[in-house]
Amino acid sequence: MSSSQGEFPSAEDYGRSLKGFGVNLLVRDVLRAVDFARDILQAETVTADKDFAVLRHRVNGQILAEWMLHADGTYHSNPLLGLLPENGPRGAGAELRLYHLDPDAAVARAKKREDVVLMEPADKPHGMREAYILDPDGYCWVVSLPLPKKG
Repeated sequence: MSSSQGEFPSAEDYGRSLKGFGVNLLVRDVLRAVDFARDILQAETVTADKDFAVLRHRVNGQILAEWMLHADGTYHSNPLLGLLPENGPRGAGAELRLYHLDPDAAVARAKKREDVVLMEPADKPHGMREAYILDPDGYCWVVSLPLPKKG
């Protein structure tokens, strides 16, 4: 496995280190999904190979999000694999929200790569400017920045 932060721990050690809430996405092509995360979401690749990746979103050096990608083949005995569609988007009904990422810049990067933009950047009444972008597996990423406080 490659790593941007030195040697990645063993699967057992990494698994034991996880806390709180985790996100793991089953993807058809891990390295293609890593490219999307790096190019559009500006994610840091902690480790990645054809079967598994760990990605992070940092703002001012602070880790705000970490998620995993697994190739379908790594889920050979997992009951979730049987529920996945063979074709089409996988993430229907779920929003993966990445805060403190400029939605205008992310959409510009997505359009350059010809990724699907579901919703252009817009100011929302809940105090965020956000955009909706589909990754290559059909997962919907909502990227946003807080709006300045009014008067």
